[in-house]
Amino acid sequence: MRKRSFDPVVDGNTRLLVLGSLPGDKSLAAQEYYGNRQNKFWTLMSSVIGIELVPLEYGARLQSLLEHSVGLWDVVAEAHRPGSLDSNIQDRQNNDLLGLLARFPSVQAIAFNGGTAAKLGMKVLGEHLSRYEVFILPSSSPAYTLAYSEKLAKWKLLAYVLEGL
Repeated sequence: MRKRSFDPVVDGNTRLLVLGSLPGDKSLAAQEYYGNRQNKFWTLMSSVIGIELVPLEYGARLQSLLEHSVGLWDVVAEAHRPGSLDSNIQDRQNNDLLGLLARFPSVQAIAFNGGTAAKLGMKVLGEHLSRYEVFILPSSSPAYTLAYSEKLAKWKLLAYVLEGL
């Protein structure tokens, strides 16, 4: 069974684009970016933008990100992946990251949520990466067992980036 990513969440004011790999099973079932409640994405982004996102309805979370110039998408458009582990991604097709970035020239920085997103995304973007500030963040996934405090320290760097963009 092939799994598909969600539509991008971006607008003309997006300055920072956060790229994941491919939604996991719980996110796909919920039809929400980072829909697995064990995933710390929304908690980490709350610290980045200074607004408590977790208690908000999903649509309000997305709107809050956009209001703070943050967009979301995934590197992989669709793939075969048993379970939710990135290491199981097979036979993938990538999203048109270059096309998206061409349509939204306000994007100045790209943050990869985890090593797989970074590895695949950097390959897709290639030489075009030099146009952006690039961040490779520890994955917000519960499968990546780095202590939350260490994840938070790296993710909070995005707050400074947004202030400077």
